[in-house]
Amino acid sequence: MTSRDYSDKGVHTRLAHIGNNPRDFFGFVNPPVVHASTVLFPDAATMAARNQKYTYGTRGTPTTDALAGAIDALEGSAGTILVPSGLAAVTIPLLAFLAAGDHALIVDSVYNPTRRFADGMLARLGVEIEYYDPHVGAGISELMKPNTKVVFTESPGSNTFEMQDIPAIARAAKARGAVVMMDNTWATPLYFRPLDHGVDISIHAATKYPAGHSDVLLGTVSANESCWEQLFETHLTMGCCAAPDDVYQVLRGLRTMGVRLERHEQNAFEVARWLEGQPGVAQVLHPGLESSPGHTLWKRDFGGASGIFSIVLKGGGQSEAHAFLDALKLFGLGYSWGGYESLAVHVSLADRTVAKGDYEGPVMRLQIGLENPEDIKADLSAALAAAAAVSGG
Repeated sequence: MTSRDYSDKGVHTRLAHIGNNPRDFFGFVNPPVVHASTVLFPDAATMAARNQKYTYGTRGTPTTDALAGAIDALEGSAGTILVPSGLAAVTIPLLAFLAAGDHALIVDSVYNPTRRFADGMLARLGVEIEYYDPHVGAGISELMKPNTKVVFTESPGSNTFEMQDIPAIARAAKARGAVVMMDNTWATPLYFRPLDHGVDISIHAATKYPAGHSDVLLGTVSANESCWEQLFETHLTMGCCAAPDDVYQVLRGLRTMGVRLERHEQNAFEVARWLEGQPGVAQVLHPGLESSPGHTLWKRDFGGASGIFSIVLKGGGQSEAHAFLDALKLFGLGYSWGGYESLAVHVSLADRTVAKGDYEGPVMRLQIGLENPEDIKADLSAALAAAAAVSGG
């Protein structure tokens, strides 16, 4: 690929142009969707030396190069691998840098499937797993052991949105020789660039905001220079490749991610601030709000906020949570987020061992979509009333 350098341009200009050069494909604006397994060589000598750009479908195509190049431009990374899901984007780097006898520190507010993989497969492979408080900061050094090889972060945390001091954690962990990984799906590289803050491996569920339409699964993993080769070799060894049509859809979604994120952020802030004053809401868990304990870190390190946060209902339990969800008409009840539509889910914190929190009532995670904020607020108002009716409020 011969994509031009747009690093000095604004974010929307970069999103519109990074990743491929139309002149490479006869002037067509978008790159071709290359469906490939076998790649032919012109002669035996070239085949023996593998002396050509593409050698087999698992090792890259013009389609995968276009998206990986675009992600590298956003992340400032030495290389990016593309995998079939956000969870695969978590598991591949963990397998790349952990072995039997190693110790891994994972934030306790982590995405639940990450915990399931760690407690299941990694533990079975002989890796010692320990969870830490998301507020530990530089104190992570006190938890590290001689065999600590990975510190896995996620900021803000899944479902309850605790902020981590990523630069402090990265400095402490790397001083002891550990690889620092971060699930940065919430912010995307538009609002936070992990590698600029000392992180080695940046992980994204491109299923979310890059794709943006709730119709494709994809993950990206980007590495700095020191970790890229080991990550790439593990990716090839695992054979965990993303499908070309999915890659193409995410590249297409990436072009509009900036304007979509701005609307998600605007809507979410308006709704979150409104919810802070609503009866039946005990707390709004959004790091961009001044009331959030993590607001100072968010303001220091992040360039914006996405469209997902949680609220804590004022008392009650499962009955109130279900009444809230069942009263929603505009919000869909479904997992994932980052698409154009609003979604809601009742959060379970049963898996946590450290960051359990002291919440007054059910925690409800809200993905604020691209709808008109007045309509979103009306839907939530009816849901809050339904929850209050159950509890007699």
